[in-house]
Amino acid sequence: MNNYHFGRGRTRWTPYLLLLPGFFFYLLIMLGPALATSVYSFTDASGIRGAAVHWIGMENYREFLFMGQASRDNYAALGRTLVFSFFVTSIQFTLGLGLALLVNQKLRGVNIFRTIFFMPVILGAVIQGLIWSLFLYPLGGPLASLLDLFGMRSEFLGGQPNEAMAWVIFIQIWANLGTTMMIFIAGLQTIPSDLYEGAKIDGANAWQTFRNVTWPLLTPSVNTNLLLNIIGSLQAWQLFLVLIGYRNGTQVLGYLIFAQGFGQTSGSVTSAFRQGYAAAASIILFLLVLAIGIPVQYYLQQRERRILG
Repeated sequence: MNNYHFGRGRTRWTPYLLLLPGFFFYLLIMLGPALATSVYSFTDASGIRGAAVHWIGMENYREFLFMGQASRDNYAALGRTLVFSFFVTSIQFTLGLGLALLVNQKLRGVNIFRTIFFMPVILGAVIQGLIWSLFLYPLGGPLASLLDLFGMRSEFLGGQPNEAMAWVIFIQIWANLGTTMMIFIAGLQTIPSDLYEGAKIDGANAWQTFRNVTWPLLTPSVNTNLLLNIIGSLQAWQLFLVLIGYRNGTQVLGYLIFAQGFGQTSGSVTSAFRQGYAAAASIILFLLVLAIGIPVQYYLQQRERRILG
């Protein structure tokens, strides 16, 4: 028996016609710019209206990967991107899980804490960066004043590159921790309470309950959070722009792409816009995300099949 709800004949095309506007919007907003970026990466486009655009083939890629000091700086930025992603992903994932377990308890006032932990997510990168720039201002900022009481000083975001990078990692985690926490909370609330009651009757302690009940059944949330954290941290650049600008020893690939495409190199010094070069760099970043994301996704899918069937 045919249970198709849209009838027969022409009416069978109804769902496809309804999908067309959304599909067109996707092509226009997502796929179109992506294809344009790949084409631009083979040109010397500057992005300046009226400027000539010439096809230069693989020259942008060759310059990015193999030409002198610039390529060495790019590889250094790649290394910092991987380090940044590793620390952000591992710490944010762990803290998000811990907070989710805490605020998922049936305690009075727990919703207030959920709101507090999630609130930074809704502020946006610019507001987040400005808040922390003021808080960490080394000449009279709140944290600098607190350190003065103990005879200590720090330049915070304006200090050594490693110190500045550590602060950006901290702020990146603070800014996005709420999302990780909420995904874990959603996963925790799908776990039947009967399983916890059964574990308690069997004499399982808190750790055994977590290891044998909570952790396996959180697998979909674990997969989602890991992928989001990895991809988001590899592509991060907005907080670098707001917090520390384009400084030697702190650039990551995402910010390098922005700086090359829109002319910012250091402080108030501005170079020529190189949007063709930036497009090539963005393709390289895309390939990096792909090279990391696909194996991780494959592993997580295999793990989910093994645990949940």
